[in-house]
Order: sequence, then C-alpha cells, then structure tokens
Amino acid sequence: MKPDLREALQQRILTGDGAMGTYLYQMGFPVGVSYEEFNTIRPDVIENIHRRYYEAGARVIETNTFSANLEKLSKYGLESDMDAINRAGVRAARGAIGPDAYVVGAVGSIRDGKLKNLRTAKVIEAYQRQMHALLDEGVDGLLLETFYDLDEMLLALRIARAASNVPVICQFAVEDVGRTQDGNGMKGAFDQLQEEGADVVGFNCRSGPNGIMRAMDSIAGPVGLPLSVYPNAGIPDYIDGKYTYSAGPEYFAETAQRFADRGARLIGGCCGTTPEHIKAIAAALDGYIPQFGQAAAPLAAVERIVIKPVEKPDEPVSAPKQSVIQEPSIVDLVQKRHTVIVELDPPRDLDIRKFMDGAAALKEAKADAVTMADNSLAVTRMSNIALAALVQEKVGIRPLVHIACRDRNLIGTQSHMMGLDALDIDHVLAVTGDPARFGDLPDSSSVYDLTSFEMIRMIKQLNDGTAFSGKPLKQKAKFVVGAAFNPNVKHLDKAVQRLERKITSGADYIMTQPVYDPSLIERIAEATKHLSVPVFIGIMPLASGRNAEYLHNEVPGIQLSDEVRARMSGLEGEAGRAEGVKIAKELLDAALPHFKGIYLITPFMFYDMGVQLTEYVWQKTGR
Repeated sequence: MKPDLREALQQRILTGDGAMGTYLYQMGFPVGVSYEEFNTIRPDVIENIHRRYYEAGARVIETNTFSANLEKLSKYGLESDMDAINRAGVRAARGAIGPDAYVVGAVGSIRDGKLKNLRTAKVIEAYQRQMHALLDEGVDGLLLETFYDLDEMLLALRIARAASNVPVICQFAVEDVGRTQDGNGMKGAFDQLQEEGADVVGFNCRSGPNGIMRAMDSIAGPVGLPLSVYPNAGIPDYIDGKYTYSAGPEYFAETAQRFADRGARLIGGCCGTTPEHIKAIAAALDGYIPQFGQAAAPLAAVERIVIKPVEKPDEPVSAPKQSVIQEPSIVDLVQKRHTVIVELDPPRDLDIRKFMDGAAALKEAKADAVTMADNSLAVTRMSNIALAALVQEKVGIRPLVHIACRDRNLIGTQSHMMGLDALDIDHVLAVTGDPARFGDLPDSSSVYDLTSFEMIRMIKQLNDGTAFSGKPLKQKAKFVVGAAFNPNVKHLDKAVQRLERKITSGADYIMTQPVYDPSLIERIAEATKHLSVPVFIGIMPLASGRNAEYLHNEVPGIQLSDEVRARMSGLEGEAGRAEGVKIAKELLDAALPHFKGIYLITPFMFYDMGVQLTEYVWQKTGR
C-alpha cells in the first residue's frame, strides 16, 4: 500500500504531470470550448493524456477539472453537469495510472478575470460543490492552483479543510518574475496557509521556470512546508494562427534539479508542457540528491561598469513637435549614416519619471528615435501613444510606436492611427502581438482582425488618403511603417521570403529580434542585401546570467549562442550588466560594417546601458 501523499513528499521528490488544456489544443481540439466537458463526452481522450503523463514518469496526476465549477461552467451552459464532470474527471485519471501514483483534484481560482467581483456566497457555493464531487469520487488530495489572491486562496483552503483531511496543495500564479507578492509578503502568505492547514505550497502558471525560480529565491526566510512548482513552457508565440511554446524538455530537466536544490518536493509543468517535458523532469530527478542552498550562483569578479551620468536641465528638454517631424525620417537618415533606435518599455504603473529620464538620457546621447512596444508579451502597460506624445513634446526626440494586431479591431485600429497622425507621430512598427490569454489579463480577448501584413497595407492606405472602409479622406497621412523580422530560425531563407511579403505589403523598414551570434549577423546581412528597404539589426544587452537563460529558453524569437550563455553564466547585478554591455559591443562591432540601422533594446529599464551603447556606435562610426 502506497504511503499518504504527505508522507511520500517527505520521503522523496515527486514528479507531477503537465498541461491538459494546451496539450488538447496541440492535439487539434479547438479553443473556445469547455475542455472539462471532455471528461463526459470524450473520456477516452482525457484518460489517454493522463496515461501518457503517467508513462512519462508523473506520479502525481491532476484531474481535468481546473474550471469545472458552477461559475466557469455556466459560460457554456454546463453548470447542471458540474457534479458529473468532476466525478468523470477523477475516474479518467484513476483509470490511466498504476497503484504507485496519486490523483489530486484540480480546483482553479474563481475570482479571476471577469468574475473578480463575484459575491462571496456564490464563490463559497461553487467551491463547496466542486470539492465535494471530487472528494466523493475518492481523490488522494486537492490541488488549489493558479490563485492570484491570498484571501481567495484562504477561503478555498478553509472550505477544503471543512470537507476533508486529504492533503491540500496551494499554488499561486507567478506574474512577471515573482510579482505575486514581495519576499516578505510571500513568506507571510505561506505561513498563513500553513496555519489554515495547507500541506504543500508553491507556484504555477503565468511564468516559465525562470520566473518561478526568482519567486522562490525572493521568499524571505524558510518555508515550513514542502514546495511545489509547475512552470509554463516559457512564453507562448503566435505563428501562422497557432500558439507555440519555446521552452524545451532539456531546459526543463536542468531547471528541475535547480528547483529541487531550492527545496521543491513536487515538480511538474503547466501551460505548454507535454509528456516529453515530464519525461525529462522525471529522468533528471531520478536518483538526484538536491544541493540545498544553491539559490544563487556566486558572482564572478568583473570590473564594475561605470556610465557617466547625463546632466539633465531642471526642466525637461522641450522642442516643438514640428522640429521633430521636419527632420528626415529614419529611412532617409539610414541611407546617409548609421542610425540608432532605442527601445524603452512603457511602465506598468502610473509613474513615468524613470521612463522620461531614460528618454532624456538617450536624447543627450544622440539616439535618433525612442521606440515603445504595445503591451508586449500581452502584459498591460501605459499607452505608448500617450508616452510618444510626451516624449516628442517634452524631450524632443522622435517616438516610434509599435501597433499590435491583438488589441484593436478594424474600427479601433483606424481610430488609433488617425490619433497618431493628429499628434504628428508618424513612425510606427506593425506587429502581430502576443496572445492576450497568456498575459496579465487572461480573460481579455485577442482581436486579430488584421494580420501584420494586412496592418501594413491598411496603414499605407491611409497615406493614400483612403480610410480602411475604402472611403476617401480629406487629407493624406504620412506614416513610415516598419515590419518585424525574426532571424533566429532554422530556415533563414524562408523567414526572408516572409519578410519580402511584408515589403510587398508596404513596409518601409525592418526591425529584427535581438541577435547574439556574430556569424548570424553576417548571414542576415547576406540574406537581406537584395531587399529594397533598410534593416535595423536588433541588439539587446543581457542583464544577468538568469536573464540570458530566460531569453534563450522561454522567450519566442530569441536564441543565444552557447558562447554567450557560457559567458553570462552565474553573473548577476552590476557584474552581469557589465558583461552584457561588453558582449553587446562585440555584436555591434560585427554589425556596423554590414548594417547602418541599429536597434538597441533596453532590458529592465536600464537605460544607461542603451546610452553607453549608443555612444559606442557614434565612437565607432565617427559621428
């Protein structure tokens, strides 16, 4: 007879299973349906997935019941089937595994997204009815996962404890490398959960291994309970109408051991993970003896980076809008000399001081434009059109704004573009945009009325004096439209062919994803030399060893060379940024002979790195 799950976690590290919803999607089942209903209408499919995870090495299997509560099922008119769906979910899991594995009933947060203001009485009823169905069918434990709010987690835990003494696992969602709580707040939350009867605490979803690792490292003080971690397979990408994930099984194997070193006793996967990821985790943990206390690698001795401060006037530099607009476009500039665009991320809160300081510093360093993403990675940030207007008016540097297909329908997109024209903001970059369901507001909709190709054509149509509807406008716009290019792919020639289509659609210039390999820079130059528009090569200085691994393994469209990863390994803080700038300078040395267009991407608002690299370009080119 196998031990109780609590006892098993004290004896050894257990491997959990992986994703259900995203795996069903990868198998060809459509989004927009209730995957939980498959427990009753396609139990063969659900049981088969559980079996694949069990055969891959998972010994803790969670039921396909994450959203099988009254409130979430009511979206599909299935609330009357709640009891049957949960019970069938337990039977499907139980039927797929051997006697050495555990079945835990998955219970997701209810007060997320559009239901965050749901009355407490409704929430209590939904949790009670779902948990009783799972418990009556004989689960070995309950898994409360993807919770954002401690109060809701405590409420669910108390309901579980009132209903049964089975083991309860409590997992918070991790947003943006551990922003669920600060270190002290997270430790306090875990302490409260322990007092209320939780048996295991931890993190899942919203982030890949890097973000969850940082969340674990941020906890102030020891945790008195076993830890569980279920990371996503990196950040999803949206390619040719399909969601894909970049973090592979090998990366999960490596990070599984690092999670174990930090005290994790239950390690599985969330969105984007597959049986291959779980097999890699199980193999990596087989016989592995954790090296406790390995939360952070030692810092290497690196000369401290010194960047001279930019002297700012008491009042922000002010320049009339027309003085910016009357300058040559970046397309005209790059035909004559090297031209530098620097990206700054709009803030996630209402404080714009650091952003404006960064723009002023880049103006002083003679950057030619500041570019701003449009809620990149589907994370809500301040409107880039508002910041662009402020940067243009108060700092006097050209703004270049990204326009994502994700957030606006045809009406909103034309309205947005008309507003930009009225503000004399004429440089834009058309991008697809990361899917909304994987950002900080997962219940929001991804619109995608337009592809990036269509977006480019429609914006250029405004330049002809024609609205999206085909009706004539009283005057013509003057947009200079850019297109994005990812050269970090297996078949560069096919990526260039896709790029040629964007140029045919009307793109005036190209901005690439960051490149970290000098030989790839040369191959890009050779592959794009026939293009009729300029290419701005992307260079993003690395901030730390962790940042390097995160970008390489979890962010779509970014690949680092083995040499760069080795050089950044173990470096943090100033030492990491110093080496990151050094590597970026070497990449610029490789790029400048081939590309007059340079696109510098600022990590974590360390705009001083962008300042130093901009100055380095001018030093090398004699400006």
